[in-house]
Amino acid sequence: MRAVILSGAGRYADPWHPYPETSARLAELAAGAGYDVDLRDDVDAALASLGDEVRLLVVNAGDPDGPGADNGDREASAAGRASAAAAPTVDPVALDAALERGIGILVMHSGASSLRDYAAFDRAIGGRWEHDVSWHPPFGEAHVHLVGNHPVREGLEDFVLEDERYSGLVLHDVIEPIGEHEEDGIRHPIIWAREIGRSRLVYDALGHDRRSYDSAGHRSLLANALEWLSRVPAPSRADQPIPQSGGAA
Repeated sequence: MRAVILSGAGRYADPWHPYPETSARLAELAAGAGYDVDLRDDVDAALASLGDEVRLLVVNAGDPDGPGADNGDREASAAGRASAAAAPTVDPVALDAALERGIGILVMHSGASSLRDYAAFDRAIGGRWEHDVSWHPPFGEAHVHLVGNHPVREGLEDFVLEDERYSGLVLHDVIEPIGEHEEDGIRHPIIWAREIGRSRLVYDALGHDRRSYDSAGHRSLLANALEWLSRVPAPSRADQPIPQSGGAA
């Protein structure tokens, strides 16, 4: 099985997330799950050349339009984007084809604000970080409450880790919740799964930095997610329509 990990760089980088560090941890987990891993920081080029042999796509990248996945300093983010190389032409065809044939997609943390030029991804993920709506409290102790009976949470218990707690993510389609956190008496979904035609997707809002991947509970959840995502194409939902990009968003 081949996996491609998209690691935030260039227009997909931001001042807050150490993508090389967290992508390396994700590569270790994917390799441990039996994948032959290709770690790419040329995000648009990697998507344009996504081959039929790729079974898993991991999105660990930031917002190409800024100010990034966090409520940070807009001027600092703008300066970072201005210094990055010019964005290559977006070509959604290979990603559309991958969703058509069946691929597993794992989207981590700030990936909820990434790949905004890819309409098929936008529809597939089921929810987004939206500027001026989504937010998070200060980095700190996060209590993850597991819910439902999805295979990704099978055999796992609630866990605590050091991480950012994304809140107010805007859902635009049906999701199957797996994990939530509570803030000001409100439960916010931070881990969910979806099946889109023959493809499967897991979104995990955890993973701000290496401390998140030091959590045994989080690593166990990711191991379950990688196993579930490996079982594609998903024949049980093969008759569902898939999101079509119709070109760049």
